[in-house]
Amino acid sequence: MADKNSRTKNNVDGKYYVDKNCIGCGVCANEAPENFTLSDDNSYAFVKKQPDSEKETEVSENALESCPVNAIGNDG
Repeated sequence: MADKNSRTKNNVDGKYYVDKNCIGCGVCANEAPENFTLSDDNSYAFVKKQPDSEKETEVSENALESCPVNAIGNDG
């Protein structure tokens, strides 16, 4: 389970976040490219935009569920 106190840098404010357990695999960025992206060196992901539609929320939840290291959190 993701830890909101260990968020990676660059996460935008909001209910979704990526924590420091992220391994930079890119699953979330592939699942929800409007909302997640990788750092410049591909070492971790972060939330670049909080979902603002039902579809974006759905794919963000899919990203959360698909994360192999449970590094995505949802405080909503």
